Amino acid sequence: MSDHRAPSPSLPGEDPTGLQSFAVLLRRMNGEFNRIAQEFAQAQGLHPTDVQALVAVLDADPAEGPMTPSRLRKELNLTSGAMTACIDRLERSGHLRRERSVDDRRVVHLHYAEAGRSLARDYFGPLARSTDTARGRFTPDELGVVVRFLSEMNRELELLRRSAGGEQRDA
Repeated sequence: MSDHRAPSPSLPGEDPTGLQSFAVLLRRMNGEFNRIAQEFAQAQGLHPTDVQALVAVLDADPAEGPMTPSRLRKELNLTSGAMTACIDRLERSGHLRRERSVDDRRVVHLHYAEAGRSLARDYFGPLARSTDTARGRFTPDELGVVVRFLSEMNRELELLRRSAGGEQRDA
């Protein structure tokens, strides 16, 4: 059952589940996530793009195999030089490690280094606890709907990004 102990900031319009309300809530959440990521980057002496790269490596689809510099470059829409500089910074700071493929030594795989993972776990622990607190205010059925919405939202955003990048949109 939902627990509405703390009121949410007001939403525009009269329809709390309308498109405008969703847009406002998603922008607010995205803004907060970005602020937290920027503070982490600053605390670690990294660029905000470096944090995006770390997230991409962490969240890489295992079905696609280990993350490679080329795949990461395409995902972040960076030049080869910018990608190399980003990976170099992340490796020097202990957040990322490069590993040559056993099958083809020319191929480099990128892995989240344990030292970096530990730093991130410590830094983002309060965010994880806040997320768990918010989750605790919903029933399993409600969470199922939230997960379904977020999954569909991510799918649509990926399709939008691909279509904007010249790739054909699957409907």
